[in-house]
Amino acid sequence: MSGPRLNIAFVLARRFTLSAYANFVDVLRLAADEGDRSRPILCRWAVIGNRGAPIAASCGTRIEADAPPEDPAQYDYVVVIGGLIGAPQPLDPALTAFLQRAAAAEVPLVGVCTGVFLLARAGLMAGRQCCVSWFHHDDFRAEFPAETPVSDRIFVVDRDRLSCSGGVSAAHLAAFLVDRHIGRAAARKALAIMMIDGPQAADAPQPGQPLDLTTSDPLVRRALAAMQQRLDSPPTIGTLAQMLGVGRRRLERRFAATLALTPAEALMRLRLGHARMLLQRSDHSIARIADDTGFCDASHLIRAFRESYGETPDRWRRSQPREGGPAAGPPPAPAAGM
Repeated sequence: MSGPRLNIAFVLARRFTLSAYANFVDVLRLAADEGDRSRPILCRWAVIGNRGAPIAASCGTRIEADAPPEDPAQYDYVVVIGGLIGAPQPLDPALTAFLQRAAAAEVPLVGVCTGVFLLARAGLMAGRQCCVSWFHHDDFRAEFPAETPVSDRIFVVDRDRLSCSGGVSAAHLAAFLVDRHIGRAAARKALAIMMIDGPQAADAPQPGQPLDLTTSDPLVRRALAAMQQRLDSPPTIGTLAQMLGVGRRRLERRFAATLALTPAEALMRLRLGHARMLLQRSDHSIARIADDTGFCDASHLIRAFRESYGETPDRWRRSQPREGGPAAGPPPAPAAGM
């Protein structure tokens, strides 16, 4: 029997996300599962840390370290599993030094969930794209304003840096590595045993994004996600098409076919939907809500809101339940416009 073809070191943050770690590891072990013996056969992995000092996950489960933070060059990848945003001292200094030695030795680094925050804090993501969950998109931009996180895909591969949004996407990124080093059949088998649909490409859209518009078209879903993440400064349709790597005409055709809307109409619907949510759930002024949703000023928002819903934002707000009452239903399709 051949020996391991993929050797991975895991660096776990304090209060790390257990599901992201478990999904990644299970793909590795199931890639060569024989008789359900759950052994590291074609893949080998180790948790890096100080023995005798268990690392607690955000759910309270503790994981023991397997190996000290010594020579990163013996591994094919170093995978960082992040944890809760704001957790105190998420990484021991010795682990940060281990990551920096890995980068110097040209060992590819992988950020899973908020693990990309830890890599960025260590100065190891400069000049590279990184994948961040839509849920933490604004947190990343606030901490690293010079970086542009990607939050409309499940994972990103940029040379020797790989990153994913966490959750099930950790399994898909692990399957990508299994495919690369062992074979596609092994990757598919691992996901099938985990009852996860077949491997997804990196540019598959992140699930669970709070969109007011839904579609099964991956390109349109990515476009909607990109729009929603930039509501305060919406991109032009030409810029959006360029961001997605498609022609403007193709993007417009896909929107028409799946939503019966132009991209501009969909963007207006997202902006007005977000404005409705802020009106109901916050005490922000109309001027601030207009700024947060990309309108020129309060007058622009009031005009667009009245044209779409038949009343002003202020009057609509007064009619809505607050303090835990039911949320407003999905808005009707507004008029076209930017």
